[in-house]
Order: sequence, then C-alpha cells, then structure tokens
Amino acid sequence: MASPSHRRRSPRKWRAALVPAVVVAAVALASSLLMALRPDGNSTAADAPTTPVTASRSKALPTAPSRAPKPTPSPSKPSSSPPPATTTAPPRASDSPSAAASASAAGRIRPGVTYDGIATFYDTGNGDGACLYGPTDDVMTAAMNHADYETSRACGAYVRVRAAGGASVTVRITNECPLPCAPGQLDLSAQAFAELATPSAGRIPITWRLLSPGTPEAPERISIRYKTGSSSHWCGIQAVGHRNPLARLEVRDGGGWRQLRRTEYNYFLSEQGTGCGGELRLTDIYGERLTLDDLPVRPDVLQPTRAQFAAH
Repeated sequence: MASPSHRRRSPRKWRAALVPAVVVAAVALASSLLMALRPDGNSTAADAPTTPVTASRSKALPTAPSRAPKPTPSPSKPSSSPPPATTTAPPRASDSPSAAASASAAGRIRPGVTYDGIATFYDTGNGDGACLYGPTDDVMTAAMNHADYETSRACGAYVRVRAAGGASVTVRITNECPLPCAPGQLDLSAQAFAELATPSAGRIPITWRLLSPGTPEAPERISIRYKTGSSSHWCGIQAVGHRNPLARLEVRDGGGWRQLRRTEYNYFLSEQGTGCGGELRLTDIYGERLTLDDLPVRPDVLQPTRAQFAAH
C-alpha cells in the first residue's frame, strides 16, 4: 500500500469567493488537471513507495555457500596378496590369510595362542595313527587329546612343545589320544618326549603353540590320497603333507564348489561320487586356498601335487 502522503485527495468544493489574482486561478487550474490524470489514486512511477515490501518477496534469500562435490570414493587398493581364486588353474597358493578367516576356520587350535597341558609318551609303532597317514619314519610326532583333536581337524598340525625347564621340540599331529587325555594334553612319541625330559619322568607340565613351519620341517608339496574302495561313485579324499592345518576340502560340482564332510579318520567323503577324480580345492585355517587340477581316482596311492600353503 502506498504511504498516506500519496493517497488520492477528495475534490474540494469551490467556495463562492472571487480570486482576484489571475496567477492563483492558473495554479488552481493546473492542480485540477493533474488530479484528473490520476482517477484511481495510484502513484506514478516517480511516486514509488518508500516503504519496503515484505522480505519474503523483496529480499533475496541468502545464497548457501557453494560446496565442492563430494569426491567419489576410489576403488580400494588391492591387498598385497590376490583374492581367493575361483578359476581353473595349476596348483597354487591364491589368496592371503585373513585374521577373521583364521579365527572362524581354526577351531579349537588357533594361531598365536599358547596352550597349557601335560606331556606323556607312548609307543608309536610304525608311526601310523588315527589320522591314517600311514607308516612313517618321522619320529617327531604326537597324539592330540580327544577334545583338541576335534574330529581330525588337528591332523597334520605342527606344534612347538616347551617344557617348564625351557627345552622344546616340534612335533606333527598324527594320532588321537583318547579319554582320559585332558584338553591341552599331548601324548608324544618316545623320541620327542626324550627331547624334553628323561623317560622316567613319565608326565611333565608343558606349553605348546601351533606352528606354520618352513622346509625342511614341512614337506615342499602336498599329496592327495583316495581311500581304499574309492571310485567315481563314492570316494574318500585325504590331503597329506600340508604345512598348516586343513580347514576345508572341496570338489568341483558343476559351476561351483561343494564342501565335503570330514570324518574322524581324516578323510573327506563324497558319498554320491560328486567330484571324485576332478578338481579339488584346499583351504587352510588362515584362509589360503589351493586349487588342484584333476587327479585320477587311484585308491591308496599318494599322488604328489605342486601345491603347498604359505608359511606364517
């Protein structure tokens, strides 16, 4: 609305009076003509109101400060080791260890953990045991207690055993020590026990830790054995000579991989024959995978590969 000083004025009644001055009459006439040009009482452009209109219409809203666009996250850099392999290739170590994978795959015996227990010893005979690795000349072996044997998951593990006095020895798990062997207990070969104490001691306190040894303690390559009675319709598969405990054995099933069930006697069974004689994939407790080319079904024969897990 225009200010009060610019509202339309009501015409005045001419009073009956003589205006002797011609100049006054001329001014009055000019004023009347000016009012006639503005019948609606609105101001001309020259008479624009001085009162500002509301801010919502006349004031420009403050401009938000310009923001640089958020940078698009770049793809994460690949880890120092390649990801798990899923394609057909010669036997190889194809991916790096993962702490999470290690924790979930290791079971009761985990890397970096020191276990307390008791060491005893027994007559190992020809070196064969519950893991069914067969006779061996390796005398630095041990039987794992029933709890930590964990349905043969301990088979093939290397552990460093240390006596209270400081003496130590590295042994490979090839057997199971049944109850009443307590959790933490190791039943060593007589030769391994002698590295820690005199045989007359019979039973000593120890600590032990899982190892991931280099050569020559661990074989350079893994071998595969099919169980006696295996064929293309049913087979049991065993890995021998793996540096690290084995967490999983899989066979090729169509376009993917199928995990086989592990037995207490350390074979992985394909009861319907799936994958027997085909590609295999081994995974250790650190999460590393090895893909092996087709191996024929040759029962009770060790078939060497070119693969081995990395040392940690």
